[in-house]
Amino acid sequence: MLTRRRFTQLAAMTSGSLALGRAAGDDLRAQMKMPAGPMPAAPPIPANAPAADFTLDIAPYVLEASPKHRYPTVAYNGQVPGPLLRMQQGREISIDIHNRSADAEIVHWHGLFLPVAVDGAAEEGSPTIAPGASTRITFTPDPAGFRWFHTHTFAGNDFRKGQYTGQHGFLMVDAVPQQGVLYPQYPYDREIFLALHDWGGREMPSADGSAMPDYEAATINGKMLGAGEPLKVKQGERVMLHVLNSSPTEVHWLALAGHSFHVVALDGNDVPRPQSVPMLRLAPAERVSAIVTMSAPGVWVLGEVRKHVYAMGMGIVVEYANATGEPKWVQPQELVWDYANFAAKGDGANEAGEVIEIPLTFDSKFEGHGNPEIWRINGKSYPDVESPPLQAGKKYRLVMKNLSTDDHPIHLHRHTFEVTNVGGTAMRGLRKDVLLIPAGRTSTVEFTADHPGNTLFHCHQQDHMDRGFMMVFRYA
Repeated sequence: MLTRRRFTQLAAMTSGSLALGRAAGDDLRAQMKMPAGPMPAAPPIPANAPAADFTLDIAPYVLEASPKHRYPTVAYNGQVPGPLLRMQQGREISIDIHNRSADAEIVHWHGLFLPVAVDGAAEEGSPTIAPGASTRITFTPDPAGFRWFHTHTFAGNDFRKGQYTGQHGFLMVDAVPQQGVLYPQYPYDREIFLALHDWGGREMPSADGSAMPDYEAATINGKMLGAGEPLKVKQGERVMLHVLNSSPTEVHWLALAGHSFHVVALDGNDVPRPQSVPMLRLAPAERVSAIVTMSAPGVWVLGEVRKHVYAMGMGIVVEYANATGEPKWVQPQELVWDYANFAAKGDGANEAGEVIEIPLTFDSKFEGHGNPEIWRINGKSYPDVESPPLQAGKKYRLVMKNLSTDDHPIHLHRHTFEVTNVGGTAMRGLRKDVLLIPAGRTSTVEFTADHPGNTLFHCHQQDHMDRGFMMVFRYA
C-alpha cells in the first residue's frame, strides 16, 4: 500500500528542476498528441469601455498554508481561494481578466450554460489569454446555484501549473427574484464558503509501477489546520456551508464532531430528497451545499475523515461564542456516502421518451515502469476519441463502463445531467455536472442536448485529463 511521505517544499525547488518539469510537460504533450500551434487569442478589452462588473487578476502568489509551508503558485486577485463572485441569474455581467502570469491562461466557468466562446476550454475552441494580455468577457449566468471558476490548462508533470495552482474561486448565481437567498425553502442564518485543496505535489510510483501525484499538505481555504482563523459560530445558528473540492486529483471526506450536515444541493442543484448525514464526500470539482445547525457548544474541528489527510493539515476550527479549550476532533470509524440517499426513488431510465445511448468505456494503457499511464475512452485517447454528433433537442444516455481500478470524477461542460445509475444502483431526479464513477462498474447519466456547440467531456483529475481522458461532443 502506498504511504504518503512529506518532502521538500516547492519553495526550495531550483530553477533547474522547474525547467525539467516544464520540459517533461512538453514531452507528455507531444506523447499525447495534444493540439500544437497557436490557440485562438482572446480579444483585448475595448478602448473606453465602461467599468466591468468584476475583475480577475491572474498573477504569481506565494501561499502560506502554515508558517512552515509556503508554496509559490498562481492565484486570482492575490488570494487563495479566489474571490467569491456573486451574480443574479438572467442578468448579463462583464468580467475583465488580466493575465499577469508567465503562461497563457484560460478561465472555465464550471457549471454554467455558456457559449463556447466564453466557457473557458481550449479544447472546445474558447480563446486563451496570452501572458501580459487582458480581455473582457460578457455572459448571462444560468442556471442558478453554487458554481465555481478555475483554470483549464495542461499541466503534465509541472505541479505549478493547471489545477495544481491556486486558480480557483467560488461563483454563486442567485435565483430570481430572491437575490442573496438561494434556498428560501431551507431557512438559514448565514453562508460560509469552503474550498478543499492539495499542495506540494510530485509524482510518486504506485504499487503497479505507474506514476501518480502525491502531496505534502492539504488545506481548507488555503490554510492548514491551526494556521487560519476559526469559523466563529453561535449556539442555535443555522449555517449554510457551501463546500467545493478544488483539488487537482483527490477525493475528500469531511466530518464535524457533534454535528450533522443537512444536504440540500449537490453541484449547485437542489436534491430531490434532502438528507442529514454524518459526513460529506466530494470528488474533484464536486460541490455540496449543506445546513449545519450549531447545537453542540464547544471548540471543534471540521476535518478530513481519513487519518493521513487529516495529518496533512486538512481541517479548520469551529469555535462557538464564549467557548474555550483545545479544538476537539472525534475520529469517525467508517466512510459513509451514497448518491442514492439524495435522489428520488425509482428507475429514471424507464421514463417515457426516446433516449439515444452512447456507450463509453474507460481504461488505461500501461506505458512502462515509472511512466504515467495513458487514459482512454473507447480505446482511444484525446484528441483521437470519436464521438457521435449530437442533435439539438435530443436526449442522450451516457453508458459509462469503467474497466479501470480507479474511480473517475467525470464532468460534462455547458450542460447538467441527470444521474440514473451509479455502479448498479438505479435512481432518478439527481442533477449534477460532476459524478464519481466507481471502479469496475457501469454508471449512466442522461442529458438533453440543448446548448449547441462543442462540449468537452473529461475526467476532472488533472493528471488523467492531461493523459488523454477527454473527448469533445460536437453538435450536428
